This record gives sequence, C-alpha cells and structure tokens, in this order.
Amino acid sequence: MTTSFLLIVQIVLVIVLTIAVLLQKSSSIGLGAYSGSNESVFGAKGPANFLAKTTFILGFLFIVNTITLGYMYASDKSNSVVDTMVESTNVVAPAVIQTPIIETNTTK
Repeated sequence: MTTSFLLIVQIVLVIVLTIAVLLQKSSSIGLGAYSGSNESVFGAKGPANFLAKTTFILGFLFIVNTITLGYMYASDKSNSVVDTMVESTNVVAPAVIQTPIIETNTTK
C-alpha cells in the first residue's frame, strides 16, 4: 500500500519537475516564452528565481522519494510470493483401479 502511494507520488513529481524545467528560460527561450505576461507576479526578476527554487525543491523531493522506493523494494525482495502460498488443497487423488492378473497355465 505504501509503495503504491509513493509510486504515484513519483509519477506526479516527474511530471511537475519536467514542466518546471521546461518553463525556465534558456538561451533558446524554450517554453519560458509563454510566461511573459505574468512575470510581475513573481517579482522584479521575473519567474526565474521562483522557478529555480521550485525546481530545486522538486528535484530534492524526487531524489528522496526514489531512494525511499528503492529501499522499500529491496526490503520486499527478501519476501517471496511462494512463502505466502497455502499448501492445502481439496483435490482428491483418483483411486487406483486394480485389474485382475490373468495367469495362463502353459505347463502341461
């Protein structure tokens, strides 16, 4: 249950981190050109400082979540599905049909 939740968090972190990286301005502008009208919301320097801090925090959370998932999957590796199998069954073995042995008397 916990590993499923952390795996979902990992996928969400990957998507949000990818978007945060793509929104940052670079030498070729990238997708940062779409944030031109709302730059005043983040301060005088624009969204660069905010996006850099957000990317750092998301990257840190991604790494911590990855290490946690790795540890949890490694500890689950010692347990096997075969260990939890129930060995009881309701199947009855078929009865052995005994055929009579026919002796032929070949001595005269």
